[in-house]
Amino acid sequence: MRTRLLVLVTGVSLLLAAAPAWAHHAFAAEFDQNKPIQVRGAVVKWELTNPHSWIHIDVKGPDGKVVTWMIEGASPNNLYRLGFTKEDLPPGCAILVEGYQAKDASTRAVGRNITMSDGRKLFLGLAAAETGPK
Repeated sequence: MRTRLLVLVTGVSLLLAAAPAWAHHAFAAEFDQNKPIQVRGAVVKWELTNPHSWIHIDVKGPDGKVVTWMIEGASPNNLYRLGFTKEDLPPGCAILVEGYQAKDASTRAVGRNITMSDGRKLFLGLAAAETGPK
């Protein structure tokens, strides 16, 4: 009886631990590699959350209207390993983002690279984005 209980508890624990992995999406599920984008704007905020970070930037359109874009990046840990620091994207900072737009044509994208106003380029670290066109 104890063995059955141990097996049951272990099995349930493994299923619960794997649940976040099931929720994780693939690049192709949300983003379109045939819709490369370049958006230039000012950082509104940078969310360093797992499993992905989000950069919110205000982008001025050709009509002069400002639209906020959400750019998905790698996890904070990956970004730190790639050379980012918490101070790299303060609110108001001007950046150029290269990436791929969401399939629903919203103002969401997965980022590939960021070019800072001083010309420094930072890779956003998403392996899924590497499978798209360069």
